[in-house]
Amino acid sequence: MQKGSCGTLSSVSWTLVLIGALNWGLVGLGSLVSGSDWNLVHMLLGQWSTVESVVYLLVGAGAVYCVATCWGACPSKK
Repeated sequence: MQKGSCGTLSSVSWTLVLIGALNWGLVGLGSLVSGSDWNLVHMLLGQWSTVESVVYLLVGAGAVYCVATCWGACPSKK
C-alpha cells in the first residue's frame, strides 16, 4: 500500500469513529444546551436495542483499529 492511501478497513474504521465522535458531541451539546439527550444513534435505532448495541460495538472496534494502526504508523521518537 502506498503512503497516504487508505484501505477499505481503514476507511470504514475512520467512518465509524467519526460517527461515534459526532454522536458523543451531540450528547454533550444537548446536555449543555437543553439538558436533553441528543443521542442520534439511540434516536434512530432505539426501537432495535440489539442493533443499537451492535453499532456501539462497531464504533468501539473501529476506534481500537484506528489507534492500533496509527500507533504503528507513528515515527519513533529519537
